Amino acid sequence: MFLCWCLSLVALIPLTTSTNPGVKVKLTAKGIEYGRQLAVASILQKLKTIKLDDVSGKVRVSIGKVKYSLKNMNMVDVGLPTATLDLVPGTGPKLSIVNANFRLNGNWRVKYRFVKDSGSFKLNGDDISFSTSLSIKTDPTGRPAVSSIDCGANVGKMSVRFRGGASWLYNLFKKSISSAIRKAMQKKICPLVANAVSDLNNNLKTLNVLAKVDKFAEIEYSMVASPAVSKTSIDFGLKGEFYNIGKHQEPPFSPAVFSLPPQINNMLYIGVSSFTIESAAFVYNTAGALSLYITDDMIPKISPIRLNTRTFGVFIPQIAKRFPGLMMKLLVKMAKAPVITFEPNNATVQSFASVTAYAIQPNATLTPLFVLNLVSSVSARVFVSGTRLAGAVTLNKMDLTLGTSYVGDFQVGTLNSIFQTVLNFVVIPRMNAQLAKGYPLPTLGKMKLVNTQLLVLKDHVMIGTDVQFTG
Repeated sequence: MFLCWCLSLVALIPLTTSTNPGVKVKLTAKGIEYGRQLAVASILQKLKTIKLDDVSGKVRVSIGKVKYSLKNMNMVDVGLPTATLDLVPGTGPKLSIVNANFRLNGNWRVKYRFVKDSGSFKLNGDDISFSTSLSIKTDPTGRPAVSSIDCGANVGKMSVRFRGGASWLYNLFKKSISSAIRKAMQKKICPLVANAVSDLNNNLKTLNVLAKVDKFAEIEYSMVASPAVSKTSIDFGLKGEFYNIGKHQEPPFSPAVFSLPPQINNMLYIGVSSFTIESAAFVYNTAGALSLYITDDMIPKISPIRLNTRTFGVFIPQIAKRFPGLMMKLLVKMAKAPVITFEPNNATVQSFASVTAYAIQPNATLTPLFVLNLVSSVSARVFVSGTRLAGAVTLNKMDLTLGTSYVGDFQVGTLNSIFQTVLNFVVIPRMNAQLAKGYPLPTLGKMKLVNTQLLVLKDHVMIGTDVQFTG
C-alpha cells in the first residue's frame, strides 16, 4: 500500500511544466524500505494462489515412448527471502527477488504400452528469481495507473518426490516432470506479478488529487514537475494550491522556489510553502468567508466593553448625543488577502481589514457611524492533526487609522481597548475554531502519519513523518 501511494504521487507528474510547486515531498530510503516490505507481502500472497494448469506429454526413453500427465497441482508454500526495491536514477522503481522457493503438490499418471500407473508427488523449487520495472501513467481521471514492464523470471533447481506406483516407471519421466513444471512456473510468475501490480490501481484511485476542505475550498495535489530520482530518495513537487470549489481561479501571486533540507530519519518529508497558505487566504477572501458581522451578544458578558452607543460615546461623545441608547454592529471585512510569512521557528500572518461601525435603529436599519482601517499581526502555531495540517493564532499587535467618519473627527487611538477586546474575544477564537479543523495533506486510502514532527523554516513548514496503513 505504501509503495502504491509513492508510485501514485510519481505517476501524477506531467512531462513538462514551468510552475513551481507549492508542496514538496521527499520519500527517503527508510520509506522505500517500508514500501518494499509491503510490496513483497502483497506479491507473496499472490504467488501462494498459483494453480498450475494440467500438463501432459510424451517422452522417449530407453524402452520407448512414455505418455504422462500431471494434474491438480497446487502451491503449498512460497518463500521470498531476498527482495530489493531499487530506485533507478532518472527512471523509477525496480523490484528484484532472488533465492525464492516454493513447494507444490500434485498427481501424476503414466502410460507405457499396456502399463498404466498413477500416484501423487511433491515438488520443491529453489533458486528462483524475478525482477520487474514499474511503468506509471495517468488515467483519464488524472489519477495514476501502474503496470509491470520488463519482467523476467527464472526457476532454478527442482526436486521431485513421488508417492504410489512403481519407482522404475516414474523414474523414467522424472526429468520431464521437472522440466515441464519449470516452464509452467516461469510462464506464471510474470503475469501473476503484473496482476499484483495492476491490483494496486484500485488503491491508487483513493489518492486525494483534489481534496475538499469545506463548503468554500478544495486543494489540488497534482504534480508540477518530474521527480528527481536518486539511489536513495524520490523528490517531487505538488501543486499545493487552494481553489474555490468548482472555480479554479489563479491568485495574483505565484509560488516561490524553496528547498527541503537534507533529512533521513523519517520515511517521508512534506514541505508546505507559504504560497499554499496564502492561496487559501485568497480563496476564502474571494468567497467572502473572511467577512464577519459582530454583535453585542458575541462579546463575553464579563467584559465591560459593550457594543452600544453608550460605550462608544465615552470615547466619541457625538455618537452618544446623536444616537442615544442604541445597540451597535461591526462589520469586519478583509481589504485584501492576508500575507503569511514563514521564518525559522516563527510563522506570522498580517491582515488588512476595514471595520464599519453601525448604529442599529429601532426599526432595525443600520446607520453607518465610521469606517476604520485595521492592520493586525498575529503569531501562528502550525501543527499536524491526524492527516491534516492545522493551526492557531494569537494577536501580536494591531494598528487603527480612520477611513471615513460620519460623526465628525475623533481620536482613533482611544478605541484601541475596544478593538483589542473584539479581536481577542470574538475574531481570533472564531478563526482558531476554523484553523483547528485543518486541511487535508496528500494521502492515500487508510494512511496514518506517525512519529510526526513539524519545523517552521524559511518560506515553508516541513513535516517529517513515518507512515502506516490500516486495512
